[in-house]
Amino acid sequence: MDEDVLTTLKILIIGESGVGKSSLLLRFTDDTFDPELAATIGVDFKVKTISVDGNKAKLAIWDTAGQERFRTLTPSYYRGAQGVILVYDVTRRDTFVKLDNWLNELETYCTRNDIVNMLVGNKIDKENREVDRNEGLKFARKHSMLFIEASAKTCDGVQCAFEELVEKIIQTPGLWESENQNKGMKLSHREESHGGGACGGYCSVL
Repeated sequence: MDEDVLTTLKILIIGESGVGKSSLLLRFTDDTFDPELAATIGVDFKVKTISVDGNKAKLAIWDTAGQERFRTLTPSYYRGAQGVILVYDVTRRDTFVKLDNWLNELETYCTRNDIVNMLVGNKIDKENREVDRNEGLKFARKHSMLFIEASAKTCDGVQCAFEELVEKIIQTPGLWESENQNKGMKLSHREESHGGGACGGYCSVL
């Protein structure tokens, strides 16, 4: 483990097939976008270290397949996760309607009660929107989730989604400290800033 890294966090990206989970991940980790990206088979995996509020965190990000036929993998990739990014496509109402199914799965397989969830409405660069921002915000508030709208294509909101999620996890001590309690890790407290921050108002922090 890197000397100056506070902790390693397991982050999942879940949601219906075709909502842009892999595109969000590739934009965040590699700053690339491929409009012809093929559907994920099983689980993809990326690692990226980011700095939030003066604390470095190494993220192990699991990108999951949305298709039903891969659901047998479910229990193993939920195990031990500290954060979940739940993605829907703002131009496809069906992907928003099915969010309840994903939340049920999360509750069934997740091993922690204090896991941090972030709802992301993706593809805001497209004009044929079917899900209003306020609908997403309302759903997120109802289920105590962070919320942001984003576009993997234009980069809008992508970095923010991951940074806000990590910031919230780091502010939830029991979520990551137990794994580092013998390593003498100390949380760096810069000025406490809740909401806004570098995100320019994209993100709604509950």
